[in-house]
Amino acid sequence: MKISIISVVPDIYKPFLKSSLLQKAQEKGILTIDLDAFFSFAEPKERIDAPIYGPGAGMLIRPEVVQRAIEAKEREYGRGYRIFFSPQGDKLNQCVVQEIAKKAMETEHLMLLPARYEGMDARAEEYYADKIVSVGDFVLMGGDLAAMMLLEAFARYVPGVVGKEESVADESFSGPFVEYPHYTEPVDWKGMKVPDILRSGNHAAIEEWRMKEAAQRTVFGNFGWLRSSKMDEQQRKLAEEYIPNHYCALLHEEVLIGPEKKKGTTSVTSLDLHDIARSARTYGLKGYFVVTPLKDQQKIVRRLLQFWRTDGRDYNRERYEAVKFVDVLDHLENVVAAIEECEGTRPLIVGTSARDMGHARTISFYDQKKVWAERKPVLFIFGTGKGLQEEILDKADFLLKPVEGFSDFNHLSVRSAAAIIFDRWLGINEKDC
Repeated sequence: MKISIISVVPDIYKPFLKSSLLQKAQEKGILTIDLDAFFSFAEPKERIDAPIYGPGAGMLIRPEVVQRAIEAKEREYGRGYRIFFSPQGDKLNQCVVQEIAKKAMETEHLMLLPARYEGMDARAEEYYADKIVSVGDFVLMGGDLAAMMLLEAFARYVPGVVGKEESVADESFSGPFVEYPHYTEPVDWKGMKVPDILRSGNHAAIEEWRMKEAAQRTVFGNFGWLRSSKMDEQQRKLAEEYIPNHYCALLHEEVLIGPEKKKGTTSVTSLDLHDIARSARTYGLKGYFVVTPLKDQQKIVRRLLQFWRTDGRDYNRERYEAVKFVDVLDHLENVVAAIEECEGTRPLIVGTSARDMGHARTISFYDQKKVWAERKPVLFIFGTGKGLQEEILDKADFLLKPVEGFSDFNHLSVRSAAAIIFDRWLGINEKDC
């Protein structure tokens, strides 16, 4: 495998390429790494960079210099799979590495073109780049560290570079789960012991332990990766075991009503009851509570639930499955108490609102790790009418950012908002890899 690296500062690669497995791979002839400078492809006294057109400071690498570099290397090694680096590129992850490895193996020539200054002329990227890669949502002084990261990740997929192929197959992000924890001697270090199971000699039990540890680590630490990965049924069920139990409550008391947004109480609707129940059931919530202090409203809800749990069971099995875990209570405090009795611990309350409260406890739809770190059940609370009163939201442990689109209209029905929130928080969103 031929690898061409063309950089403004090639010297920083020299110690990197003379270390560890990369050096051994070169010594064995598995990798041939050609390191060169963009300056090698400039005419005498010609600059490789030029000022940006338009307002603003900064210099860009000139497109004709990039052209000469690529053409020279491809005359020597053949058509390369060309990688450019930019914060605007595709985020580097295991899927991207696998894609690059597959394409580069076909050409047997990987070309890395990291920029410096403000980057490269956009036309060079547009014309030559097979892939533009970013290592994260931050800006470096140049693309060289990103190129080194990609090279290390890519080299693991070149046969012969890593001694044991299973080391690559079983590592983090090669499947839906990150890697399980590893231990070595001594058995006891600073009061922390190697798990007994790992010293038992029972390979089947060790494998089961490792799978569970990997699933648990992934749920609590890398849920975004998990939900975007392909999972078989066994993996999905295993992950589900570690996701904290979630509940939701639809409040018809202590809400805002009318154009003036006065404090008041709303009526229960059959549509909210059924639709939120189906959404909650779809996303694995363990319970849905309808909260109203009005006795006649409670009777109506119980009568509806009674029908679906008896005669309605044969009429519509899916509706029965959705509403069988719905309950009606008179106050939020009793919902919390009911969950605490079931779970053995008080749930964390996550308040929802169409209004951005700008509070320090506000979380986004990417903050599962922050909430789940407490290893407690989670209760989403939704308000009918014009939303929950501020006094109720003050009781919440966290406030979820509003559901918004690219418009100035934000008046979702509560059942639509609930479905969107469940999906953004708990839904599977598989990516092709």
